[in-house]
Amino acid sequence: MLTLVLPDGATREVPEGTLPRDVVGSIGPRLLMASVAVAVDGEIQDLMTPLRKGGAFVVITEKDPRALGVLRHSGAHILATAVRRLRPDAKIGFGPAIEDGFYYDFEVEKPFGPEDLEAFEAEMHKVCAEAYPFVREEVSQAEAKLRFVDDPLKLERLEDFEGSDEIISTYTDGPFIDLCKGPHIPDTSRLKHFKLLSAAGAYWRGDEKRQMLQRIYATAFFKKEELDAHLHQIEEARKRDHRVVGKALDLFMFHPYAPGAAFWTDRGTTIVNTLNDFLRELQADDYHEIRTPLLYNKGLWETSGHWGKYKENMFLVLDNESGEHDFSLKPMNCPSHYLMYAHKKHSYKELPLRYNTYDVLHRNEVSGALSGLTRVRQFQQDDCHIFLMESQIAEEVKRLTDFILAYYKTFGLTANLKFATRPETRVGTDEMWDNAESALKNALDATGLPYTLKPGDGAFYGPKIDFDVTDSIGRHWQLGTIQLDYAAPERFDLSYTGEDNSAHRPVVIHRAVSGSFERFIAILIEHFAGAFPIWLAPEQVRVLPIADDLAPQAAEVVKKMRAAGIRAKLDDRGETLNYRIREAEVMKVPYMAVLGRREAEAGTVAVRARGAGKNKQDILSVDAFIAQLQDQIRTRALEPSGIND
Repeated sequence: MLTLVLPDGATREVPEGTLPRDVVGSIGPRLLMASVAVAVDGEIQDLMTPLRKGGAFVVITEKDPRALGVLRHSGAHILATAVRRLRPDAKIGFGPAIEDGFYYDFEVEKPFGPEDLEAFEAEMHKVCAEAYPFVREEVSQAEAKLRFVDDPLKLERLEDFEGSDEIISTYTDGPFIDLCKGPHIPDTSRLKHFKLLSAAGAYWRGDEKRQMLQRIYATAFFKKEELDAHLHQIEEARKRDHRVVGKALDLFMFHPYAPGAAFWTDRGTTIVNTLNDFLRELQADDYHEIRTPLLYNKGLWETSGHWGKYKENMFLVLDNESGEHDFSLKPMNCPSHYLMYAHKKHSYKELPLRYNTYDVLHRNEVSGALSGLTRVRQFQQDDCHIFLMESQIAEEVKRLTDFILAYYKTFGLTANLKFATRPETRVGTDEMWDNAESALKNALDATGLPYTLKPGDGAFYGPKIDFDVTDSIGRHWQLGTIQLDYAAPERFDLSYTGEDNSAHRPVVIHRAVSGSFERFIAILIEHFAGAFPIWLAPEQVRVLPIADDLAPQAAEVVKKMRAAGIRAKLDDRGETLNYRIREAEVMKVPYMAVLGRREAEAGTVAVRARGAGKNKQDILSVDAFIAQLQDQIRTRALEPSGIND
């Protein structure tokens, strides 16, 4: 017998093998109608999977966030049902739920086009209307092979179960059968609000040496308004795509001769430098900015552990003398900072000692994974490594979380914190990990900030706090991180002289705020839709004389603005004023300063703020305009203020 503990503390004694639906039905028929799945000791299973253990028993309804994953997993199954109806030749792969929806992989001779997706979606609606129950069966290895004899991808997956005690289960909805662990919704009618989004190539099992499959991406929600909001977000993201906006604003480019490495134009370089300068300003008093080499012998990476665990992601360099790949471009800054720390003795009075850098890094991403600025091979990080005593961890973590959150606030970004614990593949002893996790968790608790747990998602050398940032259209991005490392000081024999004049082992905190500048700028482009706040905009003011003979006076205005530290540009081309204003709007220039004859005589300009409207402008003296601009730049204002507001 199994003992199930209900949320109110009541218990149910049921025989092993009882179906969850029978337990839920015994609680109440209305609850059974509303149920999507159950959780037993936190493990989700559907209503038709026999119970094999007791523990906390929770009924999952649509109101439970976990229900969405069950719905989407079932959506993938229904998608495969529809595809096999219309394309019986399609070999089926697998279809999991993912963060924003689900996908399913198919092996077909001809890629799917938009018309295929329309047909598949229409067929899915038919499958849902037919309200097929998801029928679960547990079968033997031999029986499973018979059922999927015409599906080589499924047969290959079955080989993984050879010699194991894994329970093999199939799910059937109508005539379609799939090899699947579940969980699934009770029947296909529960899926009502979904959308097929796109089709793309994907290697079978993620192996670029294997065949290319067709992956159909989709999403689903319990409520129509939630689906509509998500589709609106996707459309907004499409319009804000940094690859499109960045090209239109002339910020960066890529070239086949340097795949995965951005070429920054003068305008894009201005943004990179402005971000660097901002961080330098914030870190001027108590950080030590350093620069270290890009190329290292493999001995460094063997000491750090990267040669054994990260080698495939590193750009290896052939040593002409040995004929071996004994060198690598650095994929991260950490080991070089340890060398910098170790080259001289340190006292406890120096700690915390903070090294920060903006060095270029290289990681050997596969070509198929490269995507604009968000996935590159060459990038810069606002990287920092802090060497400190154990007794200083809590204070330093509080200081760093405040620093990172304030930095994001400057851009109008909000962040949630996540605490990630030891992964399966890691260095160091369990005792070391116990100490590191306890120290970082206590420090995080001491900040008073809310956070969620990410079990098993820590770095291979230590636990971490990740900052999950939400942009202006509600998307989430993992950016900053605070990682506590007890392993590196041991590996590199780092020490400091304590108050007792004895050698002690420091701990290391790895800290990044933006992550890579490339990815952060991509996020900012999409967050602001290219309309950067004035302090960050590559061009802050465009001065427009209304006639050719006013160009000299306009040039003097530009000269005066530049002397005041404002990025101003003169547009005295022979085009009409309206044409030049429209172009400045397209280029997202924060302010246009129009110079007519009256303005030239009075020492004023007619100022129009970006997006302020055709007839909304203010007449300001050049000096007053400059003063307002300087104030907005100094305060890093997110929105124009005092001009056209």
